[in-house]
Amino acid sequence: MGCQTDSTTTATLPEQDAFGWLWPRFAAPGVRAVMTSRDGGLGQAPFDRLNLRPGIGDDEEVVRQNRQRLHARLGVPSVRVDQVHGAAVHRVTAVDGDGAGALAVADASLTALAGVAVEIQVADCLPVLLADRHGRAVAAAHAGWRGLAGGVLEASVAALCDAAGCTPADLEVWLGPCIGPRRFEVGDDVLQAFGADRAGQPVAQAFQPVQTPAGPRWLADLPALARLRLGAVGVGAIGGNDGGDAWCTFTQATRWFSYRREPRTGRMAALIWREPAA
Repeated sequence: MGCQTDSTTTATLPEQDAFGWLWPRFAAPGVRAVMTSRDGGLGQAPFDRLNLRPGIGDDEEVVRQNRQRLHARLGVPSVRVDQVHGAAVHRVTAVDGDGAGALAVADASLTALAGVAVEIQVADCLPVLLADRHGRAVAAAHAGWRGLAGGVLEASVAALCDAAGCTPADLEVWLGPCIGPRRFEVGDDVLQAFGADRAGQPVAQAFQPVQTPAGPRWLADLPALARLRLGAVGVGAIGGNDGGDAWCTFTQATRWFSYRREPRTGRMAALIWREPAA
């Protein structure tokens, strides 16, 4: 799967494995990252095959085994959050084991710990992985349109810079698969949330008008909106999703889960971590 990156990007194109999982490479020392596909697990339709989220109607034992498979492949445990389309950032300072205790309510998480992955889950929203260039801390953010408009990326950048003792210019960011700009139809409420109804604002370039039987609508470009938001706070190294069809969760039905395509469906995971010291 190809991707187009900014000239300043240091995160290279992601490798793929036999299951179609993406393994983006960061220049930061000791930083690893992965984006799962819907392959590599045990689930049955409509959750086939690697649903990683419990509590959405799948066989809970299958989900548990899928998560075990995930952690075995990573070689580290992961910490996930209770995602609510907000902008809160959870800092992971200890690991209690997968699913132990109540999940923190947040749409991004970060850690300076080695040997534990921060995890967010998606099925159309944009997964965003971040690391500082020195590998001191990593973060993952769940960026649907509500989270983007609400500032989840700005909050993630600020929290990561605080944890790593760096500036936004010291960060690398990778954008994963999401619903593509040819499929993500929205109303004027979404335009207004981004201020795109005001003439002359660059954000308006991320929305294309389309006529529907119900009246005028717009096609929204989540990766473009994320790049605008990240660039506005000083992040220059942004790789991954360029808005092409290969990255579209809605279009690539055999590869990605998509909530808009099938409301009863599974979830992929995007994870990033610092390798344990040798």
